[in-house]
This record gives sequence, structure tokens and C-alpha cells, in this order.
Amino acid sequence: MLNTTLCYLERGDEYLMLHRVKKKNDLNHDKWIGVGGKFLEGESPEECLLREAREETGLTLTRWRYRGLVTFISDEWEGEYMHLFTADAWTGEQTVCDEGDLRWIGKKDLRRLPLWSGDNIFLDLLESDAPFFSLKLRYEGQTLAEAALNGKPLKL
Repeated sequence: MLNTTLCYLERGDEYLMLHRVKKKNDLNHDKWIGVGGKFLEGESPEECLLREAREETGLTLTRWRYRGLVTFISDEWEGEYMHLFTADAWTGEQTVCDEGDLRWIGKKDLRRLPLWSGDNIFLDLLESDAPFFSLKLRYEGQTLAEAALNGKPLKL
């Protein structure tokens, strides 16, 4: 299983989103996601978060919250433990990302963009300020086939 981070940078009622359109063979191609990526050997979730945010945005996070652990299971891709964060303070200037296009998107507009369907579940948890959670999402191809929150199945 891969270990990754994903972070939603918050500025008022907006998130900084990454439209994944630049990488070849990208399982997230044309999806809108937060920033983040794979752990390097020996990294903690926070170290990976800070490195990936800096690499993808040019920003150095100064305040963040560890919000939850999302377990992705897929019949097409390697399984993944995604460590989910939000951040609301940083320093530096935003740069161009080589993995896609960065854009500030209103939280109310986010659901109209191409997202993974399971992302809606954890976005709801973030927006309701839910306590730390464990979310399992199982996909068959691009279709969300199963979801469980803190070990309890969710209706899809």
C-alpha cells in the first residue's frame, strides 16, 4: 500500500485546487484534487505534507490540521493510505505546478468540477469540521463501490 498526503489549502471560502492535466498515465487525469503526493522513505505524514505543498505550490505551510486517514482500494490501482490535511496559513509566493493547473475555487463551486465521487464524502467531513476520521473508499474502475466511515458502512 502506498502512503500519500493530500492537503486542501483554505483561503476564506476557497480551496486551492489542482486540475491534474499535465502528467502522462495519471490516475487522477482531468480530476480536481488538493495538493500532495507520495511519501519518500523515512518521511512522516507532516514531512511529506510540507515537502509536497512546497514542491507543487511554492508555498511553505505554517499552520495545518491532520484531518483523517482515507484508505483507497481499487481493482485497477495499488491500494493507498492517504493522510488528509487542511492548511490555512503559509508563506511565500504561489508558483506554477508541473502536474497541473492550480486555481482558487469557491467551496460552493467545487462540486461542479470533475472530482472522484468519494472526495465528496471527505469534503463533507472537512466542511462540517468532523473530528479525526478513518474513511475507506473502494473503487471498481472509476465507480465508487463501497464506503465506510470509522468502520461503519455508508449508503452510496
